[in-house]
Amino acid sequence: MIRIRRGVAIEVERTRPGVFSVLVEVEGSKERAIAYEDLCGPVGPGDRLILNTGAVTLGLGTGGVHFVIAVEGGADLDGSEHGGHAMKLRYTPLQHAVLPVEESHREAMDSFGGLEGAPVVVAGLHSALAAAAVAGKAVRPDARVAFVMTEGGALPIAFSETVAGLKDLGLVDVTITCGQAFGGDLEAVNKFSGVIAARVVANADLVIVAPGPGHLGTASRFGFASIEAGEVVNAVARLMGRPIVAPRISFADPRERHRGVSHHTLAALRFAALVPSIIAVPILAPDRAELVQRQLAEAGLHEFAEFDVDLGPAEEALRSSPVPLRTMGRSFDDDPDAFRASAAAAVLALRG
Repeated sequence: MIRIRRGVAIEVERTRPGVFSVLVEVEGSKERAIAYEDLCGPVGPGDRLILNTGAVTLGLGTGGVHFVIAVEGGADLDGSEHGGHAMKLRYTPLQHAVLPVEESHREAMDSFGGLEGAPVVVAGLHSALAAAAVAGKAVRPDARVAFVMTEGGALPIAFSETVAGLKDLGLVDVTITCGQAFGGDLEAVNKFSGVIAARVVANADLVIVAPGPGHLGTASRFGFASIEAGEVVNAVARLMGRPIVAPRISFADPRERHRGVSHHTLAALRFAALVPSIIAVPILAPDRAELVQRQLAEAGLHEFAEFDVDLGPAEEALRSSPVPLRTMGRSFDDDPDAFRASAAAAVLALRG
């Protein structure tokens, strides 16, 4: 069930586009809440708020704050500002209308004839985005970078501090939210049209497809959200593109199933992907390279890997990234090969 409580906004700060950080008085204490302008409109001090307090009650990490459902007596938002009628978060109490790119740019979308072999970077974790974008701009500073966000993690793109930072610095030029994910510069109905929009509407040179922040995993063989990476590989291939996978690689994760190439990447490519993809592997220390090669060989994926990808100027760009690089709580210094693998995919994509 949703745990709903009423509260009063005490302090309100716009932390990034589309997001308010609110100090709210609720159940006799002062606590933090997040309000998405796309859902509840503007928030100000003194506003009476309806809150979802379940995550705090459960003591969750990612997403472990209160969320504002609505402002009592707030502004009417009827969709007239964009004329859209396509609903996101459909059939939930938070459904809202957007103008999908399939309608706003119908002629361009309908005239799409295929990706013509264009590369698309496919990643299973949101943390791959910053490394891929930083690397891409280091290799080709004039490249237009589009981030296509799937439904695999957080649904509001505004939740991502990484996206806000990358856009502010010009490292990502256009964002596209697919399916039930929302809040991008362009809204797409599905992954296929999201990738198409990146090509024909955003005119992107580098397309990065990944989920939003946060990842649901169960420590089971198939119960994890990033298995959708295999589905994205299928979509890119059927659109006549060239999927380049940014594998989840780690040599700092204490869990054996995530050491070297994560079982998440292996399972997504073995069971969900129906077509081959290029698996980008950066230059690694000999013992690490041996482990990765063995894992890919045992999974039947060795022949599709591009080994020893030289990052060139992207190597230093990662070390001095203006946007924090973090994956599963670890920094670049903690687990550099995790980010180098994502960078390798972007480098391959832009090298043609």
